[in-house]
Amino acid sequence: MSAPPDGPELLVVGEALIDVVERAEGPPERMPGGSPANVALALGRLGRRTRLVTVVAADDDGHRIRRWLADSGVTVESTAPARGRTSTARAVLDQTGAARYEFDLSWDPVEVEPGPVDVLHVGSIASVLAPGADAVLALVRRLRRSALVTFDPNARPAITPDHDAVLRRVETLVELADVVKVSDEDLAWYFPGEEPGSVALRWASHGPGLVVVTRGGDGATVARPDGTLLQVPGVVVPVADTIAAGDTFTAGLIDALVDRGIGGATATDTLAGLGEDAVVEAAGHAARAAGVTVSRPGADPPWRSELPLG
Repeated sequence: MSAPPDGPELLVVGEALIDVVERAEGPPERMPGGSPANVALALGRLGRRTRLVTVVAADDDGHRIRRWLADSGVTVESTAPARGRTSTARAVLDQTGAARYEFDLSWDPVEVEPGPVDVLHVGSIASVLAPGADAVLALVRRLRRSALVTFDPNARPAITPDHDAVLRRVETLVELADVVKVSDEDLAWYFPGEEPGSVALRWASHGPGLVVVTRGGDGATVARPDGTLLQVPGVVVPVADTIAAGDTFTAGLIDALVDRGIGGATATDTLAGLGEDAVVEAAGHAARAAGVTVSRPGADPPWRSELPLG
């Protein structure tokens, strides 16, 4: 599948890797993944013109990742890792389908080719792991006035155990972002014992136009800078596993915002003027997208034909 010939330019920067998935029954499976790569994949499947800048090697795993993304219309620009091999993550699934991760991963600095960017998405390990995290931060600072910036501070304590250092970098990126999507589980690691809605409101008062806290099947909470908290109903589906569910939510949210004309240099002002009903509808679209992904194994987000805009 080729990328759409026109439309907004969406740029995703972050890790792509191979998930070695171990289920309760059966042999391990090797599947492409990585949070930013999953976001790019889902956006490509939704018909969005999407480019992923990442770090993968010229090995079998790297070739598999490139084919996986290209088949969903994503353009891949990759830097070769200094250590010479593509990163992997061991995902161990429990009886409910929830995943626990162990990583063999590196993140090197990447360079982004010049060109128009309407939406920039960053997050997960690539936004906090040296040596490449500084290049991600610099890119956000460069594009934040000319693009909609979205950020997912996906907590990965197994590979970034220095809680305080990670939190400082995360909060710097929160202040620079227009939209932050974070799970309640991530917030429980960043702010133990704090109520997620309170953290979301605090973050929303420091820069973002929207802070969305996902709560799995229970839906999502959206905080706005004026102190408004909006509740989004969950989508109840049979759960195959939770791999890429949050990333699909992120992609669905970006998809809905772009459909409402939010992007480019006017993104911050347009987002601020978005009504409450439109915000809830956008987050609802994201929840439906995530519901499709959790209903089937692995990182398998919906195509546009499965998820009309609404």
